[in-house]
Amino acid sequence: MDNGKGGRLKQASALWHGPGLATFALRRLVWSVATVAGVVAVTFLISHVIPADPAALVAGERATREQIEALRHQLGFDRPLLTQLADYYLRLAQGDLGKSLFTSRPISADLLSRLPATIELTLAAMILTVGLGVPIGVLSALRRNTWLDHLVRLVTVSGLAIASFWLAIILQLTFAMDLGWLPLGSRLPSGVAPPPTVTGLYLIDSLLTGDFATFGTAAAHLALPTVTLAFPAMATIVRFTRAGMLDTLNKPFVQYERAMGLPESLVVWKYMLRNALTSTVTQIGLVAGALLGGAVVIEAVFDWPGLGYYAVNSIIMSDYNAVLGFTVWVAIIYIVINIVVDVLHRLIDPRGTG
Repeated sequence: MDNGKGGRLKQASALWHGPGLATFALRRLVWSVATVAGVVAVTFLISHVIPADPAALVAGERATREQIEALRHQLGFDRPLLTQLADYYLRLAQGDLGKSLFTSRPISADLLSRLPATIELTLAAMILTVGLGVPIGVLSALRRNTWLDHLVRLVTVSGLAIASFWLAIILQLTFAMDLGWLPLGSRLPSGVAPPPTVTGLYLIDSLLTGDFATFGTAAAHLALPTVTLAFPAMATIVRFTRAGMLDTLNKPFVQYERAMGLPESLVVWKYMLRNALTSTVTQIGLVAGALLGGAVVIEAVFDWPGLGYYAVNSIIMSDYNAVLGFTVWVAIIYIVINIVVDVLHRLIDPRGTG
């Protein structure tokens, strides 16, 4: 048994230090920088061709044409677009996301203040997605073509077909307005103070400080947006887990383990599941990025004060700097998640490290 563990440790060390993984990580890092630069360029150009004048919005309704032109010159909006883009790249390389046109606060400070709300919502959705999606996918594969399998496939197709904003509104109408079981939106009711800040996540902070009343209230407010955000993601995880399990069911090693007399639960949940999760792990990374993007709509519907809600308001107000800052943050988070998932994928399946 010790030799087996030692062999796995040597294999993991070889994967980390081998030229294949090192080259892969370096290549992904270079492509990540290029990807962020491309995303910024596309967002920058699109935001500047929208028929809206942020200088006029900032100046106010009573500003004269001369005042608006002076403010536009002060903000640099009268320069060529490529010059503005090059200047933004230089500031971005120094870690400067600029200031909001309307709050006059640094974009990084605005994003940091709203990041915990989005992290809490995304983490809750990921826990629900993976915690339910993987077991349901396994059971659906083991009960192939039974009523349970048909029901699961019906639900997953619905999860992929239903628009998130429509599902959010239906859940609000049903569980908040008609039944009155859950709050309509926001993180906490007005007038209720948040728990002392430790992590910025209300559920964790309320537990760390022993404020169980706030924990219950925060969990109730988190329920509907979490379900709405997790439902389509869970459908994806279920489908990929089911497909992976079906592909693994008839493998020779499964028949060998069963012939050895191992318990069926051990064969399924240890040996089969590990081999079936290769494609699922990749999808988990893609789903995590999709949840960050999907949170924009969900946060707007549920009045959730996170990055998505901030992005929506910034787009409405034509706050170019804020929109670009949000785009950069989401792009970096998405890329980091996918690099981590790719590394985990190669550790799970060493055959991919060549």
